[in-house]
Formats: sequence, structure tokens, C-alpha cells
Amino acid sequence: MPDTDQARRRLEDRLAEMEDRLSRIERDLAEPPEADSSERAVQMEDDEALEGQAAVISSEIASIRRALERIDEGTYGECVKCGEEIAEGRLQARPEAALCIACASGG
Repeated sequence: MPDTDQARRRLEDRLAEMEDRLSRIERDLAEPPEADSSERAVQMEDDEALEGQAAVISSEIASIRRALERIDEGTYGECVKCGEEIAEGRLQARPEAALCIACASGG
């Protein structure tokens, strides 16, 4: 049985970190475009990269929130696909993990 108190702390810390990163990216994306066309082109490339990062971070935030919901529901550490217990080592490495290693690898 996983230590849900420790998992909750780790997840909440990670959630705060990811929300802070997303907020900084959103602030950067909200900056008005440069007047100089060459600078604007570079800025547009940077914005595309930031938008990609924002999508990845948003996905991670959603995974973390779902893991916190599983803690609240008492199902944390159970694979959402097969119902088997998720290995402690997997939860240590990825506390937001929703799948056991067999289901995560397509098994």
C-alpha cells in the first residue's frame, strides 16, 4: 500500500511547480509582438516552442490532479485499467502514474 501522505505532498509540490511554470509561459506568450520583422520571426518561433511546452505542462498538471483525486477516492496505487496494484517503485518514480507497468507498456 503506497504512502498516500507522502505521495500527496510530492504531487502537490509538483503541481505548484508546474502551475508556476505554466503561468510564466502564459505571461511570455501574452507579450506583444516585436515591431522589427526579423525579431518578430524569432519571437514567433519561440512562441511555438513555448506553446508546445505549455501543452506538455498542462497535460502533466491534469495527470497530477487526477492522481490527487485518486488519493481522495482511496484508489491511489491501483491501475485504472486493470485494477492491479501499481508497483511502489513506479509510484516513487512517477507519483502521478495511473497504470501499472504491464498496462503502460501495452500489455
